[in-house]
Amino acid sequence: MFVNDRLDREELCGTLPSCTVTLELVVETPLELFSAEVVIQDINDNNPSFPTREMKLEISEAVAPGTRFPLESAHDPDVGSNSLQTYELSLNEYFALRVQTREDSTKYAELVLERALDWEREPSLQLVLTALDGGTPARSATLPIRITVLDANDNAPTFNQSLYRARVLEDAPPGTLVVQVHATDLDEGPNGEIIYSFGSHNRASVRDLFSLDPVTGMLTIKGRLDFEDTKLHEIYIQAKDKGATPEGAHCKVLVEVVDVNDNAPEITVTSVYSPVPEDAPLGTVIALLSVIDLDAGENGLVTCEVPPGLPFSLTSSLKNYFTLKTSAALDRETVPEYNLSITARDAGIPSLSALTVVQVQVSDINDNPPQSSQSSYDVYVEENNIPGVPILNLSVWDPDAPQNARLSFFLLEQGAETGLVGRYFTINRDSGIVSSLVPLDYEDRREFEITAHVSDGGIPVLTTNISVNIFVTDRNDNAPQVLYPRPGRSSVEMLSRATTPGHVVTRVVGWDPDAGHNAWLSYSLLGASNQSLFAVGLHTGQVRTSRAVQDTDVPRQTLMVLIKDNGEPSLSTTATLTVSVTEDSPEARAEFPPGSAPREQNKNLTFYLLLSLILVSVGFAVTVLGVIIFKVYKWKQSRDLYRAPVSSLYRTPASSLHADAVRGGLMPPHLYHQVYLTTDSRRSDPLLKKPGAASPLASRQNTLRSCDPVFYRQVLGAESSPPGQQAPPNTDWRFSQAQRPGTSGSQNGDETGTWPNNQFDTEMLQAMILASASEAADGSSTLGGGAGTMGLSARYGPQFTLQHVPDYRQNVYIPGSNATLTNAAGKRDGKAPAGGNGNKKKSGKKEKK
Repeated sequence: MFVNDRLDREELCGTLPSCTVTLELVVETPLELFSAEVVIQDINDNNPSFPTREMKLEISEAVAPGTRFPLESAHDPDVGSNSLQTYELSLNEYFALRVQTREDSTKYAELVLERALDWEREPSLQLVLTALDGGTPARSATLPIRITVLDANDNAPTFNQSLYRARVLEDAPPGTLVVQVHATDLDEGPNGEIIYSFGSHNRASVRDLFSLDPVTGMLTIKGRLDFEDTKLHEIYIQAKDKGATPEGAHCKVLVEVVDVNDNAPEITVTSVYSPVPEDAPLGTVIALLSVIDLDAGENGLVTCEVPPGLPFSLTSSLKNYFTLKTSAALDRETVPEYNLSITARDAGIPSLSALTVVQVQVSDINDNPPQSSQSSYDVYVEENNIPGVPILNLSVWDPDAPQNARLSFFLLEQGAETGLVGRYFTINRDSGIVSSLVPLDYEDRREFEITAHVSDGGIPVLTTNISVNIFVTDRNDNAPQVLYPRPGRSSVEMLSRATTPGHVVTRVVGWDPDAGHNAWLSYSLLGASNQSLFAVGLHTGQVRTSRAVQDTDVPRQTLMVLIKDNGEPSLSTTATLTVSVTEDSPEARAEFPPGSAPREQNKNLTFYLLLSLILVSVGFAVTVLGVIIFKVYKWKQSRDLYRAPVSSLYRTPASSLHADAVRGGLMPPHLYHQVYLTTDSRRSDPLLKKPGAASPLASRQNTLRSCDPVFYRQVLGAESSPPGQQAPPNTDWRFSQAQRPGTSGSQNGDETGTWPNNQFDTEMLQAMILASASEAADGSSTLGGGAGTMGLSARYGPQFTLQHVPDYRQNVYIPGSNATLTNAAGKRDGKAPAGGNGNKKKSGKKEKK
């Protein structure tokens, strides 16, 4: 224990000889109660003081020696040896000082006349009274005394008794008679008339509590008495006559204050254990209470009680101390909070009581997981949305108490989607609002399957998972692009004047990355040197002659074709091409030998383009047939393995080999699935993806989920491979991650190319071959404007080259030109491109076979 503030014994205990402060100490864990008493010791920190600054006495010269005159008493708040101990009087020849002791051990001084006064000699005297305490060093106070010598009055008043006693109740009202004192004087006239007054020895509180009638000597109550403050009052009364030289007499009155039950008990809650768990055992201590009643005797005996019917009780181990405990099981769902009214009542008549309220809260146990209004959500978000704008607010709640019902939201990463969710979406941990981190792109990804993980704040933590399917809807945010003629490069179409109306001059090819109606394109002639000479197919983009070419006077025509999509708002672009009209003259025939005129050359070119498409189709069919045969062969091997003895199945597993039905092209896109066979389960575990969109314009192919090869394997080549090893997979029919089907492809690693796989992509491939062949017709360029690119980098990125596609260009021969479709594979292998003659063409076919 430490002193927390300055101690003032005089303020705490007043004039009591012993100053004791009683404390109650509560020790927790384990809970125990101790009682302590602190004794405050006095120090000499107060000077004695007199109630007046100067004392005046009038003494008749007829007063005989030995007469005593009471003096003003000094007051010292200190007690014991530090209190007032003695008085001293200045030197004089008439008076001596006598120090007296009261019943309460306090000191007072009397002036004793030792030599008769002589008014004629000295009409007045000046003395100094000094009060000294017993401290070290001693403190003192002085009082000047002025004595006026009067003429003689030879009879002094006398009281009928020197000590009066009285008892009065502490609740006695003002005006109540306490006692009446009486004094007599043998003199007559003014010298025999007596006046009563309070003596100079009284404490200051006496004049506040009592009143004295100066004529009758009746002592009555003036203020409010308090037994708890002062139990006994000592009052000094003096009587003086009215003579020229008044004579006086003194008496003492002792007033005993009788206690009444005027103080109600006071309840102090020293410790409260709240909230209390609803599974708290019986007898759990909730609070400690102390009760104090300032009254004495029966008036100070106190009992405490709680209302009946509640799961709480009060027990007492020390006087005026009570313990509040549980007496029955608690149930938060029934009563989450108790306001206990505790009543303390004393034994006085009438009895007084006090009431205090103790609030006890019952804490919850986490027994309810988070709940949601629905187990899954389907959200449709338009692409190019603003990042940070909420797209979904999860409605989740927890019926438990606030702390256990404090919910936290997270997005889970699962399987092949690991890292994807965190790049695209975020969820507010406190509110459950889902928002996107980046603008979504319909052309990049159209569907997201995420899982919201909701946990509460209880111990142990209870959780709930909610499935959220986010579907990206398309908007017309991509303008059409021109595939042919290639933007930025000059393209001149040769047209003879003998061309008839309706002749197809060329075809403008465009494409739109959007889907649905936003990707439908229309073509219209925006401008031409001769507006009436040409017409453009609305949906095909074919440029035809609308009348005879021989009627035109302009040998070179520039056409601008407007390509516009069907979205809202509609986006468009323009394609520019040049048509050169040649004269059918001897010079023209010399430039174009028979059979190689521009019109004839266009026909030959169309034939070889059709031939190329046929070869590509045949090659694709052969590949599909080969994959089917390979699948059947492996299936038979798996069946043989299934029929083999059990001991041959449990061998050391080799690296995972599996057949991908999607990449093999065995099924249409809306029925893609993957099947893996394990070496020890003897049964198939299919993984089926839900059907995709049936329309080629609705969506691109959905990429199948990938399964962990540790758990799903198909044993290939079990008969031919040694135990513990298997032959490496054949990579001539497999593509890398960046080359797998899909319009967007994979953008991981260094390969950023894609592979066309729908109706529009097929048309684009045809258009590129047509465009490349047209460029090759002038004998000054190769296909695609770059070796091994075939014009695909403009559509699928600069990293997409002919290494991603089977090369069939070596099978195309263009008459009238020394150029061939260069072998990109040959360039990659460091071989020079072959010349444009027939032998090279045959050699190339053999090499391809």
